Amino acid sequence: MLSQINSPEDIKKLSQKELRTLAKEIRRTIIDTVGKNGGHLASNLGVVELTIALHRVFSSPKDAIVFDVSHQCYAHKLLTGRRQSFASLRQGGGISGFTKECESPHDFFDNGHASTSISQALGLLKARELQGTEGKVIAVIGDGALTGGLAYEGLLNAGRDAKNLIVVLNDNQMSISPSEGSLSRYLSSLTMSIQYQSVRRAIDKIVSKLPASRFFQKFVFRFKRGLKGLLLSDNMFVDLGFEYAGPLNGHDIKEMEKVFERVKKLKKPAVVHVITKKGKGYSPAEDNPELFHGIGPFNIADGSVEKFDAESFTENFSRSIVRLAQKNPKVAAITAAMSKGTGLASFARHFPDRFFDVGIAEEHAVTFAAGLSKGGLLPVVCIYSTFIQRSVDQIIHDICLPNLRAVFVLDRSGAVPGDGETHQGIFDVALLKSVPNLAILAPASAAELDLCLDWAAGAKGAVAIRYPKKSCPSELASFSEPLVEGRGVLVKAESFAPALLPDGDFDSQSESRVEKRVLLCATGSMFSETLVAARSLLLQGVRADIYNPRFLKPIDFDAFFDVCKSYDALVIVEDGIKQGGFGEELELEARRRAFSFVQTLAFGQRFPSQGSREQVLENAFLSPNDIQRAALGLLNQINARKEAGGKKCQFLN
Repeated sequence: MLSQINSPEDIKKLSQKELRTLAKEIRRTIIDTVGKNGGHLASNLGVVELTIALHRVFSSPKDAIVFDVSHQCYAHKLLTGRRQSFASLRQGGGISGFTKECESPHDFFDNGHASTSISQALGLLKARELQGTEGKVIAVIGDGALTGGLAYEGLLNAGRDAKNLIVVLNDNQMSISPSEGSLSRYLSSLTMSIQYQSVRRAIDKIVSKLPASRFFQKFVFRFKRGLKGLLLSDNMFVDLGFEYAGPLNGHDIKEMEKVFERVKKLKKPAVVHVITKKGKGYSPAEDNPELFHGIGPFNIADGSVEKFDAESFTENFSRSIVRLAQKNPKVAAITAAMSKGTGLASFARHFPDRFFDVGIAEEHAVTFAAGLSKGGLLPVVCIYSTFIQRSVDQIIHDICLPNLRAVFVLDRSGAVPGDGETHQGIFDVALLKSVPNLAILAPASAAELDLCLDWAAGAKGAVAIRYPKKSCPSELASFSEPLVEGRGVLVKAESFAPALLPDGDFDSQSESRVEKRVLLCATGSMFSETLVAARSLLLQGVRADIYNPRFLKPIDFDAFFDVCKSYDALVIVEDGIKQGGFGEELELEARRRAFSFVQTLAFGQRFPSQGSREQVLENAFLSPNDIQRAALGLLNQINARKEAGGKKCQFLN
């Protein structure tokens, strides 16, 4: 059945029986593809029937469907002409795991962050109205995304006069972690209005068999409104100016179609509340929707995920934060609906009274942390790098301005595989480096992450610790050296490639030495790639040591450039945006100290496209080969200057 669907118009011809077959085929395709490529599984399996019903009733793209976060858009992609390219999902050069405007006229925004859809839909609707464009605008938002403050800002604005706006509330009692708090309880109370729904459906069934007239329809409508007033009190959506319909069975296409057809005729904003089951149709995802929210490749037969011997930074942090909390009863942990993704699930089990999941509300998480800190606790705020962007004002105004103690743990910093432009963690350093009373640390290994967390717990002000979505590298002795504020550690070639060094050592101060020496300064998560480059340089007769700065802010410049005196050239490797970043500052200081043979490799002024970590780095010219080429290029410049009779430039001349 799916093989015959090339546009939404094709599904409008199908019978209900054929639609059920289509839903099964869509689920099978999603499971097979995500099993191979990884991706968002549970959320997509839960909205298959909802997506079919929307495309059956509305005429996309004339009627615009805006998916919040858009991690639940796989069925939408399969129904809008991307079936044949679906196997390339989340791969380099393939289709995105989120809506993407350049892919299809049916995608209106490049979404990836939560709670934006209502505001986007309202703006799009107003633009259309001003230009005389007809059509409805539908915002599909989950109950998890509805915990974000931006969603309420949109609702408050839209309830005034957005007559062609429809908000579809996909209620599955989850965001990424299970939904908690008053909103979850409130929505649950709405789903319990079975008495009213049963009576309403009975009336609809009777009315459908009676002769229709305008007067009679008005009478039935008023009667149902009166009945609703008796059996079900008005809810917040009604109070905000919306017509409310639901809750509906989000897996009953026929029922949803009937309601959508009615709502489509309204001349006022409406909320349609549907209940879905996250992971529906695949038992491992139904049983563990949090695990299968965003998942790497897995065994489809049993849902098992491949385990790696090397521990990830997230897994190491999970153990480290529990260890810290056992020693320090003032440690409290905060997450924004990502207890598992940030490694806090274990902390939540050990210290439930000190664990706070605030929902998808990053701004609130930070200001809430300010309150905890003012009250004498040490808040550890765990948020992905890409999402900390949403709370920069709160970090500045609520934490750093009053110089409160807090620790920000920024998971998924640097290059992020699979998720594309919206999820790259490359802006945190540039955004936070200029903020007073805030230190930024970048550990290169598991042992160093432990040291950074301990140092942050004893710091006087706020500290941000950033690390990548990847396995920790093998430990080196230098990683366990004590932290000294503003200083890093020098990792000499003897510690990682002794067999590649020539016989004997070199006197770094000797003018007669022939060996070229380059220092590779790499921020934490770039250590592995820099290590590969260093070994390649050693094979070519170039002495390449690695400086692991640990502190991206503050920087002890005198200590760093004292190390640099022994080298001919410096290559700075940073997994963040170059403009305003760590490398730019270090390079500027190097040139101020009269050393010209320095180059910074970092992300440029464009959003990195999706792919594996290796592909993302390669596209940004941050691969081991790029690091090696940069070092050799600087050494060639030195040789060219020598041949031209120029004076060799050294650090601190």
